[in-house]
This record gives sequence, C-alpha cells and structure tokens, in this order.
Amino acid sequence: MAAACAEMEPAAAPPPPPSPPPAAAAPGSAELVCAQGRNLKAVLCQRCGSRVLLPGAATFARRELLLPAMRKKAAAAAAGGGGDGDVVREHWLVRDMFSFENVGFTRDVGNVKFLVCADCEAGPIGWHCLDDKDSFYVALERVAHE
Repeated sequence: MAAACAEMEPAAAPPPPPSPPPAAAAPGSAELVCAQGRNLKAVLCQRCGSRVLLPGAATFARRELLLPAMRKKAAAAAAGGGGDGDVVREHWLVRDMFSFENVGFTRDVGNVKFLVCADCEAGPIGWHCLDDKDSFYVALERVAHE
C-alpha cells in the first residue's frame, strides 16, 4: 500500500521556497542561519554526536512535515511511519544526498524514506520523498548543532 508524499504530510500545497533567513527564522534558529540562508554550524546526531552535515551544506527551509516519534531505525521501519509522531516546521534542506557526512535511510514507507543517524540509527531526523530526488529535509529540533 503505497502512500503518496502528500498523504505523509499535513500540508497539501507544494513546498515553498526556502525562507529568507535570518529575519524570517524563528528565535531559536536565528543563530544557526547565515545571511545566505545556510547552516552556520555543523549538524550532529543528538544521541551519539556523529556529524550529519558540515557548516554551509544545507539551506534553512520551512515546511510542515509529519515525522514519526524518535526511535531506532528498525523500530521506525516496522512502525511504517504510522502511529505517534510530531509535526515539524523548521528544517535544513539538502539538495544533494552526497552533501551528508553521515546519514542512513529507512526502507521505503510508501513514497518516503526517513533519515536516521548512520552510526546509532536514531531517528527519524528527517524525511525524503522519493518523488523529489533532490530534497532531503533534516528537522532542526531532531538534531544538535556545534
């Protein structure tokens, strides 16, 4: 039973372009975004501290996405993305999967793969729709910054 990407997220509208930071960034994210809208700090796994992205590798974006509750990769895949979760609105948008330093992907859940830490498999920390090969979203609230 394949679910369309639009069914996996609350917002039915197409994704908006990245927000112009830092003025548009929320108070908690303003110190993380440079004038060009890119991440000022390295992005790390909250659990093990593994480096996910280098500074400048992603662009700040706002988009409402539903992510399952944090858990290990095997449990997230078994849950099928259903059940409890969180609506997240602030993300690092990565346009090339080779920009990641260290990230893993769950099995397909409909048209979606969830991003997890490649070292400890904590996640999901982000979301990738298989219909859009060039958009990987990493939720700011699911990662640490250094």
